[in-house]
Amino acid sequence: MIEHGIVDFRLAKRKAAERLAVTSIGALPSNAQIEQCLAERQRIFEPLAHGARLGDMRRVAARVMAMLADFEPRLVGPVLAGTATSNTAIELHVFSDTPEAVAQVLAASNVACGECERRCRYSGGKAAMVPGFTLVEDLQRVVILVFTENGLREAPLSPVDGRPMQRASRAKVATLVDL
Repeated sequence: MIEHGIVDFRLAKRKAAERLAVTSIGALPSNAQIEQCLAERQRIFEPLAHGARLGDMRRVAARVMAMLADFEPRLVGPVLAGTATSNTAIELHVFSDTPEAVAQVLAASNVACGECERRCRYSGGKAAMVPGFTLVEDLQRVVILVFTENGLREAPLSPVDGRPMQRASRAKVATLVDL
């Protein structure tokens, strides 16, 4: 995942299984085991570079979160967990009943962005397509997913461990990078 820039666990497992001629799905590690090994590899082989990269990504996240403060932004995913690689996008969750309101704030800030959509899974087997935006800030890819205002109360499930995603407010992100 680090060397080839793969961010999707399922794709990474499939490629590894093909390369190693593994046919039993039960022989493959869980997403949580993979994330743990990624973190360990980064800690051992690139502690300084990884720490600097993570700090840069979190500072960019804090700046974008400040721009979107009216939408109660939350940092999620590998940048929050500390396992981000150079191929990882910064992922933010914002909350508004109209994605257009978020688009207006981005446009007013002269931020060039594209639209995106991501499928999110929830407890009880539910899933929903969530609209969003992609942009580049200080050479970092940022994905902003727009959940309804009620979405703050129910986080989607993490692809790593299947539990509700951890979310961090801008204040928490600031403490992570000593802003």
